[in-house]
Amino acid sequence: MGFKKDRMFYKFSMYGFLKNLRFFDPFMVLFFREVGFSFFAIGTLYAIRDISTNILEIPTGIYADIFGRRKSMIMAFISYIISFLIFYFFSNYYFYSLAMVFFAFGEAFRSGTHKALILEYLRINHMEDVKVDYYGHTRGASQLGSAISSLIAAALVFYSGSYRYIFIASVIPYVLDLINLLTYPKELDGELKKIERGTLKRQVKTTLRDFAMIFKNFDAMKVVLNSSSFSSFFKVSKEYLQPILKSFALSLPIFLTFDSVKRTSLTVGIIYFVIYLLTSYASRNSAKISKKFKSLPTAVNMTYFIGAILIIVAGFSMSFKIQVISILSLLVLYVLQNFRRPMNVSLVSDKISHEIMASGLSVESQITTILMAIFAPLMGIVADKVGIGWALAFFGIFMFTFGNFVKVKENS
Repeated sequence: MGFKKDRMFYKFSMYGFLKNLRFFDPFMVLFFREVGFSFFAIGTLYAIRDISTNILEIPTGIYADIFGRRKSMIMAFISYIISFLIFYFFSNYYFYSLAMVFFAFGEAFRSGTHKALILEYLRINHMEDVKVDYYGHTRGASQLGSAISSLIAAALVFYSGSYRYIFIASVIPYVLDLINLLTYPKELDGELKKIERGTLKRQVKTTLRDFAMIFKNFDAMKVVLNSSSFSSFFKVSKEYLQPILKSFALSLPIFLTFDSVKRTSLTVGIIYFVIYLLTSYASRNSAKISKKFKSLPTAVNMTYFIGAILIIVAGFSMSFKIQVISILSLLVLYVLQNFRRPMNVSLVSDKISHEIMASGLSVESQITTILMAIFAPLMGIVADKVGIGWALAFFGIFMFTFGNFVKVKENS
């Protein structure tokens, strides 16, 4: 390792570890189902969260420029904590919609900000030459947090017998992380800007111009649509792993003395622990996997169709009560997404000129959000009407068909 582990390294690592102790992640859909929501209602809640995050990114970015990155991070964690408290204390769709908006505030305030804090620290201390190694090691703490989080969450649900307590429990690591952030040195804020009148309007115009620039370049548009559509298909499909795991857990002839919630918690916790370990490995080895394909565009195109086939297999397997195949298919889909993500970022940088690289990634993120906001409620309606299995199968077939329109060309 080419750098010294100083005090700030441990603070940055602690941030990532505590931030990923989101105990509700493996149980969110099951929680909503427990309070009686349809899959359509759940889909609309996710749509509210994603659209709100997109809308709030510009004003929260301006806030960070005026008041500094540390204050932006503090606002993020206050927003998250308010969201968790609403989920714990209330049982109403409209309150949950509000909680999703507060969660979106947290996401928008946090997005990219902490990475900027790390990079600023390395710049001040003349350590830019080790930024990949340094950031990679702090990210490793985040991955560890995700894996441990799933086991703690399973234990919380098992001993409490309810999904609701995972939200109040999530407040604890987030308060600790808020205290951790308060100890960051002021110098990491970077140069604060004076925002003039009309800045927000100009930022909106810039975002719309970036969209137009990407869509004028046909090759760039294909790359962005390929990446964003796969991410949206993945993120919508993966939420259905939780009810599939519940169905699987209740079909097993073990732990019969426990109630359904406790039996489900054991299965969900173990499976998500394995998923996070596998996705951590996948992210680290993406470059090795991509080299096994003829080219990067070939790798991106092939993995797109493999992802669609995995969703189709998961759907049909669930429809015919073969939950093991369904679970394995979605587990492989998680790994595939983590292989693909670094490939996509690399391909975007190849196909888009460096002058609009940041814009390209921003547009990709925004399109992903828009597609998720459309797909999540639609898939929820189908799941309510014909069941999770057929909904996944239809969704996978649609993805496979869509893949033919977003194939990336070998040569730009």
